[in-house]
Amino acid sequence: MSAGKGLKLSAIGVDHGHIFGMLGHMLKQGCTAETWWTHEDWDLPVKFAQTYPDMTRVADRRVILDDPSVDMVLIAAVPEDRASLAIEAMRAGKDVMVDKPGCTTLEQLAEIKAAVAETGRIWTVNFSERFQVPCVAKAEELVAGGAIGQVIQTIGMGPHKQNLHTRPKWFFERARYGGILTDIASHQIDQFLHFTGSTEVTIKHAHVSNKTLPQHPGVQDFGEVALEGDKGHGYVRVDWFTPAGLPMWGDGRLTILGSDGFIELRKYIDLANGNKGDQLLIANGEGAEVIDCRDLDLPYFARICADIQNRTQTAVSQAHTFRTMEIAIRAQMHAEGTPA
Repeated sequence: MSAGKGLKLSAIGVDHGHIFGMLGHMLKQGCTAETWWTHEDWDLPVKFAQTYPDMTRVADRRVILDDPSVDMVLIAAVPEDRASLAIEAMRAGKDVMVDKPGCTTLEQLAEIKAAVAETGRIWTVNFSERFQVPCVAKAEELVAGGAIGQVIQTIGMGPHKQNLHTRPKWFFERARYGGILTDIASHQIDQFLHFTGSTEVTIKHAHVSNKTLPQHPGVQDFGEVALEGDKGHGYVRVDWFTPAGLPMWGDGRLTILGSDGFIELRKYIDLANGNKGDQLLIANGEGAEVIDCRDLDLPYFARICADIQNRTQTAVSQAHTFRTMEIAIRAQMHAEGTPA
């Protein structure tokens, strides 16, 4: 039986391309989806309608929220708006999968925590750089099996192409997208927490800057964070400097240093290996090898379907998701000199 059989989804807010991965992977689990809503009209909603012609766009999101047959709402609205939409959906009895960042301020996060406690609904943030990357799933398996010993540090790199001509207005507005650390670095912070197992974290250093786009003062095109956890260390670098000639939107990588070896993940492209993605490099006391992970399964989506049905937390704990967003937001505040 498909993990998502019997589950009905709807989409609210089609403002980021991540909605395609979120919905596509859930449909592969056997879920169904009939309706969607979004506020703005631009290229992305047009593409969404063309990709899912059997889904009906409704004029009022209350049509979705008032539909008792909808189990989960997928939200990829403008980042600033995601928290309010998620809270509205949870209070309407829906579980929620939201694109990262799940929220942009500590005040929003506190309101989300209260809504989860009040409603008992699931609020999961789709950290796609972990949940939608097969080589990360393989790394989880290897680390859990002790292949590199105790995890000491993670180094996460999240480069992106600017593609300014394709970006909507909100991309250039700091308050709307939340800042580069709240937004992109939440991916790498999620992976740091997951692989080290840290639950108490100190932000040792955080920096953001606009290096190349003075005509867009709200943009932050470079950011970095150094983290000290109770069970490991982490370094994060995120940027918008992927060169136009790279045949991929970004050469995202994760290095996991262990006491008995290391793993390097070349997630989306490996220039030294035929430009293939999902390549896992491991070296430990037994040797060194490259593992091609392109055909491996992604466990998150089957698990979140089971969690909806069983009211469990097997895909990711609610505490982990809260913690990831809190650290990302606090790092952003630290970098901007805002008291946190």
